[in-house]
Amino acid sequence: MAALNVLNVPRPSWMTEELVILEEHAARFLEAEFVPHMERWHETGIMEREFWTKLGEAGLLCAGIPEAWGGAGGSFAHETVINRAFAHAGLHGIGAPLHSGIVAPYILRYGTQAQKERWLPRLATGELVGAIAMSEPGTGSDLQNVKTHAKKSGERYVLNGAKTFITNGQHANLVIVVAKTDTTLGAKGVSLLVVETDDAPGFRRGRKLKKLGMDWADTSELFFDDLALPAEQLLGGVEGQGFVQLMNDLPQERLIVATAAIGMIELALSLTIDYVKERKAFGKAILEFQNTQFVLAECKSEATIGSVFHDHCVERHLRGELDTVTASMAKYWLSDHQNRIVDRCLQLFGGYGYMDEYPISRMYRDARVQPIYAGTNEIMKLLIARSL
Repeated sequence: MAALNVLNVPRPSWMTEELVILEEHAARFLEAEFVPHMERWHETGIMEREFWTKLGEAGLLCAGIPEAWGGAGGSFAHETVINRAFAHAGLHGIGAPLHSGIVAPYILRYGTQAQKERWLPRLATGELVGAIAMSEPGTGSDLQNVKTHAKKSGERYVLNGAKTFITNGQHANLVIVVAKTDTTLGAKGVSLLVVETDDAPGFRRGRKLKKLGMDWADTSELFFDDLALPAEQLLGGVEGQGFVQLMNDLPQERLIVATAAIGMIELALSLTIDYVKERKAFGKAILEFQNTQFVLAECKSEATIGSVFHDHCVERHLRGELDTVTASMAKYWLSDHQNRIVDRCLQLFGGYGYMDEYPISRMYRDARVQPIYAGTNEIMKLLIARSL
């Protein structure tokens, strides 16, 4: 796709021949099997459940999970290539990056042997769709003070609480729930419990939330009312580890957001450059006007800086060296520039940029959540400031 080459940035050193083949496979598959359905999803407000199985069959779920647990045996580099392909295809509302890059790794890193055997292979095929239930109506980023709680009763936990803004909420049938197993210990009382929703009396889905953008993403409310869980569904089998587990995995989550940002930037620039070359005003192409050239020169320069920094962060993460501060920089800077660049690109489309049928208008709306979720950019700046 043109979006892959719009910046003319050399491939990073971690981009092996195998990853190039994966990139091409993902682009072809998504263009053939997903893109033709996007207009329907936009109208109906949701992607059908069977497309998760298609992703699994194509090897685009859990690519970074070892083969022993049903994954493709790759690394985070494989996940990054796939996530960028989602962005280049315009699939900004898809929840697969969270499923493969956040939910599955929690189980891989912290789950017991039995938990890995039980859940990871089914996540890789798409039989299970993963979600993580952190946010609550009154907590936002303040995970130490979640109200959802799980009380131990014999060999079971009884889970009660409400969650909101949950990605994959309508389709998910495996939900990692952030809950207090001891309400007196603050962060040390937080645990992660895994709920299989298909046979879980006391679990119910709330509304699919109506949003400014990402309209076909099934962001939802979830409720847990006296839901009895076997003790073996406590992730890792030890209480009070949830907050540490969440904090350890935040750099990867923020890097996934940065990947979505640079992918959308590349797509927006590609579509805009094509448009201003073809669209004429006052007898000449819009690209021939100096203002257009200057705007796109600025956008391309900022995007190139962002792409190089993103790839640098991926390389550090692959070596196990990506710290929270640098990941926060990537999330904040790239998502901020994503919104600014998409805004300037939309302006170059003129009135057509405001029309819903043009992808740039949807990107404008879809981009707005990026500085909010996975920790607001204000939180990112606080974390960065601590390193000064």
